[in-house]
Amino acid sequence: MRKWFILLAALVAMGFVYDRFKAPANTGLPMDPALNGKPSTTSNSTTETPPPKNELTIRVDRDQVHEGNLLLVNENIAVPPNDADAEAVNLYAHKELLLGFGLLNSKIKLSPDLTHKFAAMIADAAKDGVDHFIINSGYRDDKEQQTLYDQLGPEIAALPGYSEHSLGLALDIGSTLTQMKDAPEGAWLKENAWKYGFIARYPEDKTDITGVIGEPWHFRYVGLPHSAIMQENHWAFEEYLAALQSRKSITAVVMNRTYVVYYFPVASRTTLRVPTLGSYEVSGNNTDGVIVTVLQS
Repeated sequence: MRKWFILLAALVAMGFVYDRFKAPANTGLPMDPALNGKPSTTSNSTTETPPPKNELTIRVDRDQVHEGNLLLVNENIAVPPNDADAEAVNLYAHKELLLGFGLLNSKIKLSPDLTHKFAAMIADAAKDGVDHFIINSGYRDDKEQQTLYDQLGPEIAALPGYSEHSLGLALDIGSTLTQMKDAPEGAWLKENAWKYGFIARYPEDKTDITGVIGEPWHFRYVGLPHSAIMQENHWAFEEYLAALQSRKSITAVVMNRTYVVYYFPVASRTTLRVPTLGSYEVSGNNTDGVIVTVLQS
């Protein structure tokens, strides 16, 4: 009988020890998932909340500051690495692209995309009886720019690495009739180029801002609505980008379409929250941020 009592006391004691090491049930305290047979997560992991229904969320990288149609290039801001050389083709060798315009020589290069945009613009000019356009220069690599710089000097030509022509978004347009400042082609472009996304990059009265003497032949593609906003406000490209940085957003109605243009500083990979719905494009400014252009839906 005593043996059974001793054995019973031993079993009770063992049960008490086991209970001390068992995980308490429903204490309301957090439990380390690794001790519960689940993988742990680091403190760096985050759970993104769904965006509000009236805004866009856009992921951007720092590299995107140097990509797009709105890159600023001037004597102080260099051309970033790009694919313009690979995209440009010799227009003389691609006569299917020569729609309504001539070439100064057989070495002119331009991307097919920009060539189509230019051809669409001058097709409308031809409807107005203005049809003596030629392309004097298109895409230039650093070697070609160096040759031009050596020939013309710094007052006329940009240093290699600092010319918009190396972006693949600029071209020098001429007329077979006379120089552009006097030609009908120059007058038509001054009045209408903005409708097709082109700007006169170096207006005669903006030399103090652009640092370049007036060049009525040099046009740069930036796209709508940017060209329209610059035309409306008589802004040089530098002034437009500065206004965006200051105001943070600009709304414009162009051809019955409403656009909202936003500037965001970007220092690293980040998520942008854009308080407007619609289709959008993202371009860097080539210095410190990106520009999000939303066509409102």
